[in-house]
Amino acid sequence: MKKLLRRIKILIQRIFTRFASNSQQASPLINSRPRPLETSIPSVSPRWESGLVLVCSQCTNEQSGSTASEDLENWLKSRLKFEGLWGDFRVVSTSCLGVCPRIGVTVVLVSNGSYGNSPCLIVNPRSDRELLYSYIKQNKG
Repeated sequence: MKKLLRRIKILIQRIFTRFASNSQQASPLINSRPRPLETSIPSVSPRWESGLVLVCSQCTNEQSGSTASEDLENWLKSRLKFEGLWGDFRVVSTSCLGVCPRIGVTVVLVSNGSYGNSPCLIVNPRSDRELLYSYIKQNKG
């Protein structure tokens, strides 16, 4: 029993010694500058560097089995492909963007030059198509 108590005492002393030496070093959580996040996640340059067009899929004005947002998304894709701009721009359907207009579809235009100021537009999927398309083309860098 004495040997066991002596071993426990030695182990406790070692723990306290290590703890004391570590506490003298600067703690990474206290009084230190934040370090940049080190990551091994690779980044790439996408083909669609001119812009990303986000079309809310939840803006659903039901029309003959499809929705107004799907129709607008498909029209934009076809138009960009027809004019050879599909690689520069990408049209993507998203889940709800939280704008939820009564009439129209929410569209967000994201480009490298927007610096967080991406326009969020409420578009009539039929009458505003050409206007939206010309707005998208203006963002080509």
